[in-house]
Amino acid sequence: MKKIELAKCVIRKHSNIFMCLLCGATMNMNQSYSLICLNRHCFDLSKYGYIHLLPNPVKPAKYDKKLFESRHVICRSGFFAGMTREIAHIVRNEIMNAKPKRIHILDVGCGEGSHLADLAKNLSSAGSEILGVGTDISKDAVRIASREYPGLIWCVSDLARSPFRDRQFDVILSIFSPANYSEFARMLDDEGVLIKVVPGRNYLKELRKIFYGQTGRQTYSNEHVVTHFSKHYNLIYTQQLQYEKRLDLSELNHLIHMTPLSWGKTEETMQKVLQSNISSATIDVIVLVGKKRLH
Repeated sequence: MKKIELAKCVIRKHSNIFMCLLCGATMNMNQSYSLICLNRHCFDLSKYGYIHLLPNPVKPAKYDKKLFESRHVICRSGFFAGMTREIAHIVRNEIMNAKPKRIHILDVGCGEGSHLADLAKNLSSAGSEILGVGTDISKDAVRIASREYPGLIWCVSDLARSPFRDRQFDVILSIFSPANYSEFARMLDDEGVLIKVVPGRNYLKELRKIFYGQTGRQTYSNEHVVTHFSKHYNLIYTQQLQYEKRLDLSELNHLIHMTPLSWGKTEETMQKVLQSNISSATIDVIVLVGKKRLH
Protein backbone atom coordinates (compact mmCIF):
# COMPACT_ATOMS: atom_id res chain seq x y z
CA MET A 1 0.00 0.00 0.00
CA LYS A 2 1.31 3.48 -0.89
CA LYS A 3 2.21 5.76 2.00
CA ILE A 4 -0.55 8.25 1.25
CA GLU A 5 -3.15 5.46 1.08
CA LEU A 6 -1.98 4.07 4.41
CA ALA A 7 -2.24 7.54 5.96
CA LYS A 8 -5.79 7.90 4.64
CA CYS A 9 -6.82 4.55 6.11
CA VAL A 10 -5.37 5.29 9.56
CA ILE A 11 -6.89 8.77 9.77
CA ARG A 12 -10.29 7.62 8.52
CA LYS A 13 -10.35 4.81 11.08
CA HIS A 14 -9.55 7.18 13.96
CA SER A 15 -11.14 10.45 12.78
CA ASN A 16 -13.36 10.45 15.88
CA ILE A 17 -10.41 11.60 18.03
CA PHE A 18 -10.42 15.01 16.33
CA MET A 19 -12.41 18.12 17.09
CA CYS A 20 -12.81 21.22 14.95
CA LEU A 21 -10.48 24.04 15.99
CA LEU A 22 -12.96 26.63 14.77
CA CYS A 23 -16.15 25.49 16.48
CA GLY A 24 -15.32 22.47 18.66
CA ALA A 25 -17.56 20.05 16.76
CA THR A 26 -16.65 16.42 16.11
CA MET A 27 -15.03 15.56 12.78
CA ASN A 28 -15.09 12.81 10.18
CA MET A 29 -13.12 12.14 7.02
CA ASN A 30 -15.11 12.63 3.81
CA GLN A 31 -14.67 10.96 0.42
CA SER A 32 -12.17 13.63 -0.60
CA TYR A 33 -10.00 12.64 2.38
CA SER A 34 -10.51 15.88 4.26
CA LEU A 35 -11.47 16.18 7.90
CA ILE A 36 -14.82 17.96 8.00
CA CYS A 37 -16.96 18.92 10.98
CA LEU A 38 -20.74 19.15 11.40
CA ASN A 39 -20.54 22.87 10.60
CA ARG A 40 -18.64 22.18 7.34
CA HIS A 41 -15.27 23.48 8.47
CA CYS A 42 -12.72 21.50 6.49
CA PHE A 43 -9.05 20.55 6.93
CA ASP A 44 -7.30 18.81 4.05
CA LEU A 45 -4.92 15.88 4.10
CA SER A 46 -1.68 16.98 2.45
CA LYS A 47 -0.17 15.05 -0.44
CA TYR A 48 2.51 13.93 2.03
CA GLY A 49 -0.02 12.25 4.32
CA TYR A 50 -0.30 14.67 7.25
CA ILE A 51 -3.09 17.03 8.31
CA HIS A 52 -2.49 20.75 8.66
CA LEU A 53 -4.49 21.94 11.68
CA LEU A 54 -2.82 25.26 12.34
CA PRO A 55 -5.25 28.10 11.48
CA ASN A 56 -2.46 30.70 11.35
CA PRO A 57 0.70 29.13 9.88
CA VAL A 58 3.88 29.69 11.87
CA LYS A 59 7.45 28.93 10.82
CA PRO A 60 9.44 28.32 14.00
CA ALA A 61 12.67 30.30 13.96
CA LYS A 62 15.78 28.11 13.48
CA TYR A 63 13.80 24.85 13.59
CA ASP A 64 14.26 24.20 9.87
CA LYS A 65 14.34 21.19 7.58
CA LYS A 66 18.12 20.79 7.93
CA LEU A 67 17.83 20.53 11.72
CA PHE A 68 15.12 17.88 11.55
CA GLU A 69 16.88 15.86 8.84
CA SER A 70 19.98 15.79 11.05
CA ARG A 71 17.88 14.83 14.05
CA HIS A 72 16.38 11.97 12.02
CA VAL A 73 19.85 10.63 11.20
CA ILE A 74 20.85 10.77 14.88
CA CYS A 75 17.64 9.05 16.01
CA ARG A 76 18.04 6.29 13.45
CA SER A 77 21.60 5.69 14.69
CA GLY A 78 20.15 4.50 18.00
CA PHE A 79 21.25 7.58 19.92
CA PHE A 80 18.01 7.70 21.96
CA ALA A 81 17.25 3.96 22.00
CA GLY A 82 17.86 3.64 25.74
CA MET A 83 15.42 6.45 26.43
CA THR A 84 12.75 4.91 24.21
CA ARG A 85 13.11 1.52 25.90
CA GLU A 86 12.60 3.15 29.30
CA ILE A 87 9.45 4.92 28.10
CA ALA A 88 8.12 1.64 26.70
CA HIS A 89 8.78 -0.03 30.05
CA ILE A 90 6.82 2.70 31.83
CA VAL A 91 3.87 2.42 29.44
CA ARG A 92 3.74 -1.35 29.92
CA ASN A 93 3.74 -1.04 33.69
CA GLU A 94 1.37 1.91 34.01
CA ILE A 95 -1.07 1.34 31.13
CA MET A 96 -0.78 -1.97 29.28
CA ASN A 97 -1.23 -4.20 32.31
CA ALA A 98 -4.64 -2.60 32.91
CA LYS A 99 -5.57 -1.91 29.29
CA PRO A 100 -3.79 -4.46 27.10
CA LYS A 101 -5.88 -4.34 23.91
CA ARG A 102 -5.75 -0.79 22.57
CA ILE A 103 -3.62 2.21 23.57
CA HIS A 104 -3.75 5.77 22.23
CA ILE A 105 -0.46 7.71 22.47
CA LEU A 106 -0.01 11.41 21.68
CA ASP A 107 3.46 12.89 21.20
CA VAL A 108 3.23 16.68 21.51
CA GLY A 109 6.22 18.37 19.89
CA CYS A 110 7.05 15.15 18.04
CA GLY A 111 9.68 16.66 15.76
CA GLU A 112 10.56 14.29 12.92
CA GLY A 113 8.66 11.46 14.58
CA SER A 114 11.30 8.87 15.49
CA HIS A 115 10.62 8.75 19.24
CA LEU A 116 6.92 8.01 18.73
CA ALA A 117 7.55 5.57 15.88
CA ASP A 118 10.12 3.60 17.89
CA LEU A 119 7.83 3.51 20.92
CA ALA A 120 4.85 2.32 18.87
CA LYS A 121 6.95 -0.41 17.26
CA ASN A 122 8.27 -1.53 20.65
CA LEU A 123 4.80 -1.72 22.21
CA SER A 124 3.13 -3.33 19.18
CA SER A 125 5.40 -6.34 19.59
CA ALA A 126 3.39 -7.21 22.70
CA GLY A 127 0.25 -7.69 20.60
CA SER A 128 -1.60 -4.51 21.54
CA GLU A 129 -3.16 -2.19 18.97
CA ILE A 130 -1.22 1.07 19.24
CA LEU A 131 -2.52 4.33 17.82
CA GLY A 132 0.32 6.82 17.65
CA VAL A 133 -0.44 10.48 16.99
CA GLY A 134 2.31 13.08 16.61
CA THR A 135 1.92 16.85 16.50
CA ASP A 136 4.39 19.64 15.93
CA ILE A 137 4.18 23.29 14.98
CA SER A 138 6.88 22.76 12.33
CA LYS A 139 5.63 21.70 8.91
CA ASP A 140 9.17 20.60 7.97
CA ALA A 141 9.28 18.23 10.94
CA VAL A 142 5.84 16.73 10.33
CA ARG A 143 6.55 16.27 6.63
CA ILE A 144 9.60 14.14 7.49
CA ALA A 145 7.57 12.17 10.05
CA SER A 146 4.82 11.38 7.53
CA ARG A 147 7.41 10.44 4.92
CA GLU A 148 9.24 8.04 7.21
CA TYR A 149 6.41 6.63 9.36
CA PRO A 150 3.13 6.50 7.39
CA GLY A 151 1.41 4.07 9.76
CA LEU A 152 0.90 6.80 12.36
CA ILE A 153 -1.14 10.02 12.37
CA TRP A 154 0.84 13.23 11.93
CA CYS A 155 -0.50 16.77 12.37
CA VAL A 156 0.81 20.30 12.15
CA SER A 157 -0.78 21.98 15.16
CA ASP A 158 -0.20 24.27 18.13
CA LEU A 159 -0.03 22.71 21.60
CA ALA A 160 -1.99 25.69 22.95
CA ARG A 161 -4.92 24.76 20.67
CA SER A 162 -4.79 21.01 20.24
CA PRO A 163 -7.25 19.55 17.68
CA PHE A 164 -8.37 16.58 19.76
CA ARG A 165 -11.44 15.79 21.80
CA ASP A 166 -11.33 15.44 25.59
CA ARG A 167 -9.80 12.34 27.23
CA GLN A 168 -8.74 10.66 23.98
CA PHE A 169 -5.25 9.51 25.01
CA ASP A 170 -3.87 6.96 27.45
CA VAL A 171 -0.35 8.37 27.19
CA ILE A 172 0.86 11.88 26.36
CA LEU A 173 4.56 12.37 25.63
CA SER A 174 6.46 15.64 25.95
CA ILE A 175 10.07 14.91 25.01
CA PHE A 176 12.48 17.87 25.07
CA SER A 177 9.46 20.07 24.26
CA PRO A 178 7.42 22.84 25.88
CA ALA A 179 4.34 21.79 27.83
CA ASN A 180 0.79 23.07 28.13
CA TYR A 181 -0.41 21.26 31.22
CA SER A 182 -4.04 22.39 31.02
CA GLU A 183 -4.35 21.10 27.44
CA PHE A 184 -2.61 17.87 28.40
CA ALA A 185 -5.10 17.36 31.24
CA ARG A 186 -8.02 17.96 28.89
CA MET A 187 -6.83 15.38 26.35
CA LEU A 188 -5.53 12.75 28.79
CA ASP A 189 -7.74 9.90 29.97
CA ASP A 190 -8.43 10.01 33.70
CA GLU A 191 -6.37 6.84 34.16
CA GLY A 192 -3.68 7.89 31.70
CA VAL A 193 -0.12 9.10 32.24
CA LEU A 194 1.88 12.11 31.13
CA ILE A 195 5.51 11.29 30.39
CA LYS A 196 7.86 14.26 30.17
CA VAL A 197 11.54 13.94 29.31
CA VAL A 198 13.96 16.76 30.12
CA PRO A 199 17.74 17.00 29.70
CA GLY A 200 19.87 16.09 32.68
CA ARG A 201 22.87 18.03 33.95
CA ASN A 202 25.33 16.13 31.74
CA TYR A 203 23.26 15.99 28.54
CA LEU A 204 25.62 16.49 25.57
CA LYS A 205 28.29 17.73 27.97
CA GLU A 206 30.96 17.16 25.32
CA LEU A 207 29.36 19.79 23.08
CA ARG A 208 28.56 22.15 25.94
CA LYS A 209 32.19 22.17 27.04
CA ILE A 210 33.34 23.47 23.65
CA PHE A 211 30.38 25.73 22.91
CA TYR A 212 30.23 27.41 26.31
CA GLY A 213 33.67 26.91 27.86
CA GLN A 214 33.73 27.66 31.57
CA THR A 215 30.56 29.78 31.56
CA GLY A 216 27.45 28.93 33.55
CA ARG A 217 25.82 27.43 30.45
CA GLN A 218 28.31 24.55 30.37
CA THR A 219 25.86 22.70 32.63
CA TYR A 220 22.08 22.62 32.52
CA SER A 221 19.59 22.73 35.38
CA ASN A 222 16.12 21.21 34.99
CA GLU A 223 15.01 21.97 38.54
CA HIS A 224 12.45 24.58 37.48
CA VAL A 225 10.89 22.18 34.95
CA VAL A 226 10.54 19.40 37.52
CA THR A 227 9.02 21.80 40.05
CA HIS A 228 6.53 23.12 37.50
CA PHE A 229 5.55 19.57 36.50
CA SER A 230 4.87 18.63 40.12
CA LYS A 231 2.60 21.64 40.58
CA HIS A 232 0.24 20.39 37.89
CA TYR A 233 0.43 16.59 38.08
CA ASN A 234 0.86 13.92 40.72
CA LEU A 235 4.45 12.84 40.17
CA ILE A 236 4.37 9.06 40.49
CA TYR A 237 7.76 8.12 39.04
CA THR A 238 11.11 9.71 38.23
CA GLN A 239 13.97 8.01 36.46
CA GLN A 240 17.38 9.33 35.45
CA LEU A 241 19.06 7.69 32.47
CA GLN A 242 22.68 8.33 31.60
CA TYR A 243 24.75 6.53 29.00
CA GLU A 244 27.24 7.25 26.23
CA LYS A 245 26.79 6.68 22.51
CA ARG A 246 29.76 6.34 20.19
CA LEU A 247 29.80 8.66 17.17
CA ASP A 248 31.62 8.71 13.87
CA LEU A 249 32.50 12.05 12.26
CA SER A 250 29.37 12.13 10.11
CA GLU A 251 27.14 11.50 13.13
CA LEU A 252 28.97 14.19 15.11
CA ASN A 253 28.26 16.65 12.31
CA HIS A 254 24.55 15.77 12.39
CA LEU A 255 24.51 15.99 16.19
CA ILE A 256 25.87 19.53 16.03
CA HIS A 257 23.24 20.58 13.51
CA MET A 258 20.30 18.97 15.32
CA THR A 259 20.78 20.68 18.67
CA PRO A 260 19.88 24.26 19.66
CA LEU A 261 23.20 24.31 21.55
CA SER A 262 24.84 25.30 18.25
CA TRP A 263 22.53 28.22 17.53
CA GLY A 264 24.43 31.48 17.14
CA LYS A 265 27.79 29.74 17.04
CA THR A 266 30.34 30.76 14.42
CA GLU A 267 31.53 28.44 11.69
CA GLU A 268 34.92 28.50 13.41
CA THR A 269 33.38 27.12 16.61
CA MET A 270 31.49 24.45 14.65
CA GLN A 271 34.72 23.34 12.99
CA LYS A 272 36.42 23.27 16.38
CA VAL A 273 33.88 20.68 17.52
CA LEU A 274 34.39 18.57 14.40
CA GLN A 275 38.16 18.65 14.90
CA SER A 276 38.01 17.95 18.63
CA ASN A 277 38.26 14.16 18.36
CA ILE A 278 34.94 13.69 20.18
CA SER A 279 34.17 10.00 19.70
CA SER A 280 31.09 9.71 21.93
CA ALA A 281 28.37 11.86 23.44
CA THR A 282 26.54 11.64 26.75
CA ILE A 283 22.79 11.13 26.90
CA ASP A 284 21.58 12.24 30.33
CA VAL A 285 17.81 12.63 30.73
CA ILE A 286 15.23 12.75 33.49
CA VAL A 287 11.95 10.94 32.80
CA LEU A 288 8.99 12.31 34.76
CA VAL A 289 5.73 10.35 34.95
CA GLY A 290 2.60 12.01 36.25
CA LYS A 291 -1.12 11.42 36.63
CA LYS A 292 -3.95 13.93 36.51
CA ARG A 293 -5.23 15.43 39.72
CA LEU A 294 -8.91 14.49 39.70
CA HIS A 295 -11.24 16.75 41.62
